[in-house]
Amino acid sequence: MQGGRAMSDDSTEHSRRFTEGPIVWPLLALAGPLTLTQLLQVAYNLTDTFWVGRLGADPVTALSFAWPIVFLLVSLGAGMTNAGTILVAQHSGAGNDDRLGHVTGQTMAFNALLSVLVAAFGFVFAPYLLQAIGATPGTAVHDQATTYLRIVVLGMPFTFGFHVFMAVLRGWGDTKTPMYLMVGSVGLNLVLDPFFVLGFADNPLFGWLGLQGLQATLHGATGFDGYGVAGAAFATVLSRGLAALVGAWLLFGGHVGLRLAIEDLLPSRATIEQIVRIGTPGAIDQSTQSIAAIVMTALVATVGQDAVAAYGIGTRFVSLVWLPMAAMGMSVETVVGQNLGGGHRDRARRTVYVAIAILAATFVVASALTVTFAAQIVDVFITGEGSAAVVDHGATFLRIVAPTWAIMAVYHMMNGAFYGAGSTRLAMSIGVSSLWGVRALAAIVLVLLLGFGATGAWIAIALSNVTAALVGAYWFFDGRWMQDVLGEAATEQDGSGERSEPTD
Repeated sequence: MQGGRAMSDDSTEHSRRFTEGPIVWPLLALAGPLTLTQLLQVAYNLTDTFWVGRLGADPVTALSFAWPIVFLLVSLGAGMTNAGTILVAQHSGAGNDDRLGHVTGQTMAFNALLSVLVAAFGFVFAPYLLQAIGATPGTAVHDQATTYLRIVVLGMPFTFGFHVFMAVLRGWGDTKTPMYLMVGSVGLNLVLDPFFVLGFADNPLFGWLGLQGLQATLHGATGFDGYGVAGAAFATVLSRGLAALVGAWLLFGGHVGLRLAIEDLLPSRATIEQIVRIGTPGAIDQSTQSIAAIVMTALVATVGQDAVAAYGIGTRFVSLVWLPMAAMGMSVETVVGQNLGGGHRDRARRTVYVAIAILAATFVVASALTVTFAAQIVDVFITGEGSAAVVDHGATFLRIVAPTWAIMAVYHMMNGAFYGAGSTRLAMSIGVSSLWGVRALAAIVLVLLLGFGATGAWIAIALSNVTAALVGAYWFFDGRWMQDVLGEAATEQDGSGERSEPTD
């Protein structure tokens, strides 16, 4: 086995899991660990929200201002790491095992450089970015949001590195290893957060565990009262940093299905250009999503900071509920990519239908439960002065947006197919125009021009969900998205099942 090559003895059998036999079980086998991994990813933000929420409404509002910018900066790397998923999936499906280590290393090297640039930009411009979306300079909210944002962006190299690890293993078809690593990372964050945020004196964790005596002893010995919002950022960066380092060790040590060698990190112009060509539309798509979130935050800020806090809590909860959708979408990307790489176009299309069928009933039930218990859901995440207004805005948000979740499931499954095929420009075009563009434009009209207040923003979100699903369905049934399979990874099949020469 040479460095930089996949462990090819089992690679053929590994690929057949996704290109032969029933479709349901490969999808579920990938989606199960991905759902938990995404749940744990969201747990970072939910944990921060929960413990910072013990400090009152202002700190929660500070996080709500910071998160869209963090999401924007992370999305730049996420789009590029997604190129690694596409390349690994299609090369694996085509049997090009000797290319897997190389494309993994190139994805890692490129994103390492990108992360340093993003971190520098985010640190320098943090206060100005926050001011641009409505945080008033000189206020406690602006100061706390700036502190949180600067600490988190300094950890971007770790964040990007772990995203690369998850992306390439997902393309290979291994979603369990990233899940195990995420369990450890989030577990560490759960332990660190309450102490980093609240210290010992005002930490309710000791009371819940019946350890008030230990609490008094620790506070008396240290006098530590926590770092507040900054503590949440420190805990998250430390947890992600450890996960990134362990992921790198697994790849370079050959402990997973892909083996990475040092020479795989040496820049290859042809591969870097391919990563940029495939990844840039995805980065633009995800960045536009982040920009739309920033625009929405700025628009909601014109209503009041209570509405901003509600928007932050609502979007965090939505991201939690959508975990099966996100996980299934990534599973579709992998299975479609491997099947198109192997020339199985009909099977790739059927994969999307199966995924939609699985999710439809799930989100009808989830929507009904969310609408019924909307106020109670929001109330979990906020206490203290001003919490009643936040709960009122947040409950309205959930009651308007939740009924569109099943429709969005259709869009996300088709979008996963576009990405799996390498048709990232199509996915970008739909996302930028029909989803995020419609959302921002509708919100501007409803909030600023028609005076609907925060409710106008919530209606704009629901409207854009429906629009994106309709446009995505049109292009999916058009079928031209399957023409973007990578030439060197793709094969066609004739009626006898024999493979022909790769084509563009």
